Amino acid sequence: MGRGKVELKRIENPTTRQVTFSKRRNGLLKKAFELSILCDAEIALLIFSPAGKVYQYASHDMDRIIGRYRREVGLPESDSLRCRTVEFWRNEIEETKRTTENLERRLRHLSGEDLLRLGMKELKQLERQLKIGVERIRSKKRRMFTEHINLLKRRVCFINEKENIRYSHRDLQEENTRLHKEVKLLDDQLHDSAAAASASATSGLILGSVNAFPSFLLG
Repeated sequence: MGRGKVELKRIENPTTRQVTFSKRRNGLLKKAFELSILCDAEIALLIFSPAGKVYQYASHDMDRIIGRYRREVGLPESDSLRCRTVEFWRNEIEETKRTTENLERRLRHLSGEDLLRLGMKELKQLERQLKIGVERIRSKKRRMFTEHINLLKRRVCFINEKENIRYSHRDLQEENTRLHKEVKLLDDQLHDSAAAASASATSGLILGSVNAFPSFLLG
């Protein structure tokens, strides 16, 4: 069976009322957060407990959202809100100026300038910082030199391998040419030997035939 309809009325028991307030307050804040994320909504939520404690959630700046609401509904902008906004930006500007001045002063100190106002403690600290910086620079340079040297070594090895392959190929070609010459020479020698043997055999046959005739015919 489904849950029955809950009658909405003030909870009389203080403990139960406080527990219900805490649970539903957290649920409402969670829903507001989810709505701002899922739908890119601009949400401002204010909750005051029965004891007067305030709980709030704003997807963006609360003052900006309230100012936007007042403009949307045609209400004049609150003087206190305007003053708080101006004061906020004035403080932001002053803080930014102080930070910029400190950074510029520190840069001058690191460059060896504007050191008259520094005491011994500040000078030692500056010297230590400079030593650390110099050591980091030297370490970076050594690492870069090592990487560059290793790269050059790899290039030299690659070039040597290519040269060795080229020389090996040339040696093979020369050896092949030499073998071809030797084979041709052997072929020529065999041909000459065969020709000489053939001539010798022919001469032998002719002489044998001549010797076979009677001597009175030859006379």
